[in-house]
Amino acid sequence: MEATPDLPDGLNLFDVPDDNIARRWYALHTHSGQEGAVRNMLLSKRINLENKDLISNVFVPIEVVKETRGGEKKVSRHKFFPGYVLVQLPEHPEKDPELWMLIKETPGVTGFIGSRTVPVPLEDAEVEAIIEMVRGERERPKPKVDFEVGSRVRITEGPFANFLGKVDEINVDRGTIKVLVEIFERLTSVEVEIWQVEQI
Repeated sequence: MEATPDLPDGLNLFDVPDDNIARRWYALHTHSGQEGAVRNMLLSKRINLENKDLISNVFVPIEVVKETRGGEKKVSRHKFFPGYVLVQLPEHPEKDPELWMLIKETPGVTGFIGSRTVPVPLEDAEVEAIIEMVRGERERPKPKVDFEVGSRVRITEGPFANFLGKVDEINVDRGTIKVLVEIFERLTSVEVEIWQVEQI
């Protein structure tokens, strides 16, 4: 299995307009599966801002993984943090009413990481580490797995939220798990991110 970078062209932590505005990275929480749509909407809506450079970067951390299954080469894309979009904004974005409303009213956005009214910025070192992982320059940390094959679990996020099932397969390298759930009275294997299940 080989990971290849999927980094937006020209993405650079410090490649921002020279306008003396202090900028920070924030994690924006979105509905699962809408990360790309939220990114695209923010990039298109920023044009309507009086100062479009207030949104200087929007980034969905994705890795492209090439693997061979049954003799066939397949390319798949995996989000590092499903349900999150990283966005580079002026420090204290909540103090700019126009910017704040534009982000909060973007369909699919549920809020910032932090309190409801004051988003907490990420450390630049955290974002640098994420970018290095996407580029393949740093190994992705393995998620902690608290259950094993056969464990009873509940899916907590995504299209199969609240389904109960049994763990069928765990892929720690990819951070995914296959769960056998009953759909229309048939056992079906569904693949979800490890963090999207809880043991019962």
